[in-house]
Amino acid sequence: MEYKHILVAIELSQDTNILIDRATFFANKLDADLSFVYIDGTHGEIYPELVDIKQHTGELPFNEDAVKQLRDFEAYSEHNIKHLFMGTGDLTDKLKETVAANQVDFLICGHHHDFWSKIISHSKQLIDKSPVDILVVPIE
Repeated sequence: MEYKHILVAIELSQDTNILIDRATFFANKLDADLSFVYIDGTHGEIYPELVDIKQHTGELPFNEDAVKQLRDFEAYSEHNIKHLFMGTGDLTDKLKETVAANQVDFLICGHHHDFWSKIISHSKQLIDKSPVDILVVPIE
């Protein structure tokens, strides 16, 4: 199967570099577009839409530190980033629409091997709702 647009679900931690490296490898091998999505779920759904901060002009309705970290991840990537989506709430609720609207055909996310991830697994929720192929990268 050919993949043309890879979406990486990232978090604001250095562990994200593992996902970016893996996604960059695939994007380079497949000559695919690469996009990132970050959802801040700490305060619920304050802002219902996903915003592409690469395309958005003007003031963003998000924490400036989070926006800076996302831009740092974009700079870290050795592959051009097509979209840098940011939002609030729950990614699984926004996934189907985002994938369809942006012709995403491959999703990459991480899964921590720690106590809390055994109780609440965000990657399992993505697997259950993903309308496209998904790669779950183990993160120690």
